[in-house]
Amino acid sequence: MEKIIVHAKFHTGHRQLGYPGKCRWVHGHTWRGTVTVSTEAFPRDALDMSLDFGDIKAIMRALDHKLLVTDQDTAFLDPSLFEPEGLVRLEGKGPSVENVATYVHGHVVQLIERKYPGRGLRYQVEVLIQETENNIFIVDKTVTV
Repeated sequence: MEKIIVHAKFHTGHRQLGYPGKCRWVHGHTWRGTVTVSTEAFPRDALDMSLDFGDIKAIMRALDHKLLVTDQDTAFLDPSLFEPEGLVRLEGKGPSVENVATYVHGHVVQLIERKYPGRGLRYQVEVLIQETENNIFIVDKTVTV
């Protein structure tokens, strides 16, 4: 089994619409992410590299200094009020740590699909997102690419 592990840190703002506590207000976090990709034997490119660490980090760093929103947050989706370049739209009902982890996981799978399409290899892709010192969510799924 071969494994790639990449860590990144990023700063974002978000709010939880409908939340009964203080998280309903716009606030920010310094998030930490760890992506672990494993497979029996990684394919290699012309440089004998499997997946570029920088490409995986770039997925998480693309969130840096952005506001995380979902389609329900119409105030921030109005381009006359807020610059679209400053937003990252997540699937789901709110920009929770669960949805951030799911977003990163999906983009890592897309990266593998672009780099090594149609090989039929099984990859275990784990994304750990740490929202605060004490709050962590993990998405861990097997995909075949």
